[in-house]
Amino acid sequence: MSSTSSRYREIIQLSAPIAGIQFAQVALTTVDLLMMGLLGLGAVAAGGLGLLLYNQLRTMGVGMVTGVGNLVAGAAGRAEKRGGSSAIDAAGREDIRDLVRASLLIATVTGLVAGLLLVALGHLLPFLGQDAGVVALARPIMWALAPGLLPMLWMNVLRQFAVGLRRPGSLLAVTLVSIGVNALLNAVFIYGWLGLPKLGLAGIGLSTTLVQLWTFAVYLRMIRRDAAMREFLALDAWRARRETVTRIVRMGTPISLTYGSEAAITSIASLFMGTFGPVALAASNVVNQLAYIVYQANIGLSQGTSILVSRALARGERNEIGRIALQALTISLSLMSAIGLVYILVPEVVLLPFLGERGDGAVLAVASTLLWFAVAHQIFKGSQNICVGLLRGVGNTKAGLTNTLIGYWLIGIPAMALCAHGTGWGAYGVWFGLCLGFAATSLLLWLRFTVELRRLAVAHARGEGVPTA
Repeated sequence: MSSTSSRYREIIQLSAPIAGIQFAQVALTTVDLLMMGLLGLGAVAAGGLGLLLYNQLRTMGVGMVTGVGNLVAGAAGRAEKRGGSSAIDAAGREDIRDLVRASLLIATVTGLVAGLLLVALGHLLPFLGQDAGVVALARPIMWALAPGLLPMLWMNVLRQFAVGLRRPGSLLAVTLVSIGVNALLNAVFIYGWLGLPKLGLAGIGLSTTLVQLWTFAVYLRMIRRDAAMREFLALDAWRARRETVTRIVRMGTPISLTYGSEAAITSIASLFMGTFGPVALAASNVVNQLAYIVYQANIGLSQGTSILVSRALARGERNEIGRIALQALTISLSLMSAIGLVYILVPEVVLLPFLGERGDGAVLAVASTLLWFAVAHQIFKGSQNICVGLLRGVGNTKAGLTNTLIGYWLIGIPAMALCAHGTGWGAYGVWFGLCLGFAATSLLLWLRFTVELRRLAVAHARGEGVPTA
């Protein structure tokens, strides 16, 4: 019993700081959405759409460097095994520095490309069936958000580096300050305080970009002051080895596409919702942001357990993998169910911060119903993300992409179209199809994970090394 409790604590201790950094990122866009309510329903619809597309590209960019944590954990685990202790030898230290250099280079290129794509998407919105007024409001905030993708990705590289060394640290204080600073800057740019021009929605995007830059600088300073990590830190990205860059890109591309596929189905759902008018789109944006906030806990669990699995494999502790998976899933289901109960019991309280006391009654009615779908959404989406992390931990990054393509594109998106228009369920049919896509993907991924466990067991019985995916 004590051993089980110890493993639960280890998962939570590693996952919680990761989730905390995720919450710091999402807190920025959540505050943005809250502040958009001050500008009216149109701003919530347009700004929420801009944030959704920003999160789409942000998520895919993060996916490109997510595997770095596993690679760092593997390098550290092998070094520990060589030395027979927790110390990392000189070869291990250089391996880790090499990984950091390469991942910073990849993050820089990815951030530049993603920023250009976000600007381009702003010009494509009219061709995606969006209202002309929504498009006119959405473009400026998308332009202002684009530069913030660079410091955001640099910060994620540092996070993966720290997590791989099992020293993720705490950004609670930074998170709280960044939320306050972002809200203040939003107000400054919205209303033109301190003699600045009134920028409206563009000002909200600009404040988020500035806070992203500040958060990266603070986290970098924290790592540099940590004696246990600074000797592994290498910021000279221009010295990255081509072989290491290629290795990370090959690992990161399926992860990025998996994350992108996951974000894309939500973006497509929002585009579907936009065809039912600003009320449906605004309600969906609010509920989606709520679910996105809660989802960060599952991202923390996914990445934390993934690192633990990579380390267990590197140390030859294969029997721990199944236990780690079961405990992570138990934590996720318990947390998602508890939060879902709050949605069902007090929907007005949950929605009040986004819609205000004088919020549009029609939006409130639609959003209250969508909260029921959000419960299933959170459980299925969280479960599948944890499984993607576990598969990444055992070296299989392709299974996540393959199964999400089936679950989302062959099941989820057709189900959204059919349930929204074929059955006459309208906006609610979109969310029903969305949940169906996540449920199918979760089932497929867990079935694949059981296959991987059996494959590892067979390899172990034959005395072979870790099988490659």
